[in-house]
Amino acid sequence: MTNSACRITLDEWDVRYEELRSRGLREPSYGGPLRRHVADGDLRLLKLRMDNSAAALRLWNFLLSEEDRLREAHAQGKRLVGAMKDLGTVPVMACSLPNVVAFCPDGAWWIPCVMETTSRVLAQSDAHGIGESFCPVRAMLGAFLTEDHFPLPGLLTCSVGATCDDVRAIAQRIQRLGFPILWWEMPHRRPPEPGEPAVRLPGGFSAPASLVAMVRQELGRVREALEHYAGEPLSDARLSEGIARANAVRRRLAELRRMAYSARLCPMPALEMLVAEMLAIHFCSDQAEAIEVLDELLEEVQRRVADRVGVLPADAVRVFWVNPVADLRVMNLLEDVGGRVCGSEYLFCHALDPVPEDLPPMEALARMALADPMVGSPADRAGRIAGDARQFGAEAVVISQIPGASHCAMEGAIIEEIVRERLGLPVVQIEVPPITDALEPTLRTRLEAIVEASVGRRAAAARPGRLDGSRR
Repeated sequence: MTNSACRITLDEWDVRYEELRSRGLREPSYGGPLRRHVADGDLRLLKLRMDNSAAALRLWNFLLSEEDRLREAHAQGKRLVGAMKDLGTVPVMACSLPNVVAFCPDGAWWIPCVMETTSRVLAQSDAHGIGESFCPVRAMLGAFLTEDHFPLPGLLTCSVGATCDDVRAIAQRIQRLGFPILWWEMPHRRPPEPGEPAVRLPGGFSAPASLVAMVRQELGRVREALEHYAGEPLSDARLSEGIARANAVRRRLAELRRMAYSARLCPMPALEMLVAEMLAIHFCSDQAEAIEVLDELLEEVQRRVADRVGVLPADAVRVFWVNPVADLRVMNLLEDVGGRVCGSEYLFCHALDPVPEDLPPMEALARMALADPMVGSPADRAGRIAGDARQFGAEAVVISQIPGASHCAMEGAIIEEIVRERLGLPVVQIEVPPITDALEPTLRTRLEAIVEASVGRRAAAARPGRLDGSRR
């Protein structure tokens, strides 16, 4: 096995793991060979190519051991909070309390991929009227019914209003089946009217001050519920400390993204970068360990950049990726056809932006929640995508549609139009179901086409007299 940075199969990881151990690999309590997760049902690992670093090993083991971590926390008497349709707000609040662990039940949407549909979650969802017309997040309903994938939380919260219709409908079904939910409302983010008091949000959006006040009031209800559930106060001091810890995660992710996405040679594959970014949402149920995992990953990227080592060819086409994929294998597929991810917008960019620490904590959290790209207009989201794609030097944009997802119905077309108009880049929309094996030839062809188009644009831009890449 080579010591160079590369993507390897699970079979190759068996050998790599023994090599690392022979060289003194030090692992956390949840460490061990990746192969053991296949015995637990995570069959998709057999089809993936993963980074060969010890940092990536720790990242994968951290992700795939979350269920064990939650069950252990529950056995120790810790209070579990399930935050639905909440990409980074309630978990920050919950983790500010010393005996509370937060997680996102809607993360179950990856179960059909990771377990290659061998789990009963989709069959259970089908049996209760939530079928294939819904987003794969419908797996969450099956996870509640089977109780196979996480212990039932003692407090469930869910945001409604300007949020995903699929999650809202599924959460309503979960409540009707006997799982009480604390609902809190998220208003549609609109531009301030002329002369209306306005507030600048993390990430650059703005909103009327009245909307921020409404969200602050709604989060106040969540705060009261958390205090009652935990049996202790959630003071401003505790919230401020919790925000600072969340920002420690976000700072590391910001530096990881900057280095990985801007490097001339790709130092970390798209698959590991996707998993790393997901840690921002609820810290994979262990905030302190998430920081340790990111530190190790960042050190590996820094080392590779300094040594001018990459996992992909230097001429890999720089692709900005929009929306998370239901099937992790597709991130491999892009790299197999000559692309690399140089930037991303996985629906939760507000969870990557620092929470303001110079404001009262509830005000800061309200502003962060309202910065969610999904609660505003698609044009707002497309504008941020175009700006980030330009910043990272993207040569193409891929929009991965999620089958059945209500927010994908027209949003992809709006993003494509705005990106083409502002940047003139090739854009492709692909639909990614939980298992893409049958569609892989079609997806490969479409990704190959956008890579080839980008290579053609490069060649045209390099011709004498065409240094600016403009068309005659």
